[in-house]
Amino acid sequence: MSGGGFHVHGPHDHEIEHAQQGGHGDHAGSSMTNQIAMFTAIIATVGAIFAYMGGATQANAGLYKNNAAIKKTEASNQWNYFQSKSTKQSLAEMSRDLSTREDDKLKYQTKIDRYEKEKTEIKVGADKLEADATEWDKKSDEQMHQHHRWAQATTVLQVCIALAAIALLTRKKWLEYAMFGCGAIGLLVGTLASLHI
Repeated sequence: MSGGGFHVHGPHDHEIEHAQQGGHGDHAGSSMTNQIAMFTAIIATVGAIFAYMGGATQANAGLYKNNAAIKKTEASNQWNYFQSKSTKQSLAEMSRDLSTREDDKLKYQTKIDRYEKEKTEIKVGADKLEADATEWDKKSDEQMHQHHRWAQATTVLQVCIALAAIALLTRKKWLEYAMFGCGAIGLLVGTLASLHI
């Protein structure tokens, strides 16, 4: 464009205007190309989000499984402690039963009662740790299930993108429909993943 109020066309101006108006001969082909390109960009973006969510749920599953293992180890330690108190209680009972003096019997009975009380407290703690371990295992399994859903959704969207490329190269309308169908299935599986189904 010049400054004198009239317009001078450059060699590319006509081509740009023609492309904006859907030119280049095959208007339907250009429309199909634009439609597939836009759809592919959207599906690729959604697929990237699904892949991120899949990775996040897999990481959570590993973290939760690790927490379950820690709780199981702590519970095992508590049960070992419980067993040591049981052994001490058994020795005190045997000592009490073999003792001939009443004051010794009373002393051992006091220890037996103390060991019984300590065992009860230890058992409560060990049971709580086992319940925590079970809960962490359950959370880990749920995250792995969700991870698999995200991975399935991502895979279907990748197939969708491949179908889009083939549809563009071959200009087959049925491939375009297959691409849209595959995209819908991928979005459906991603929705199931987000709903924890």
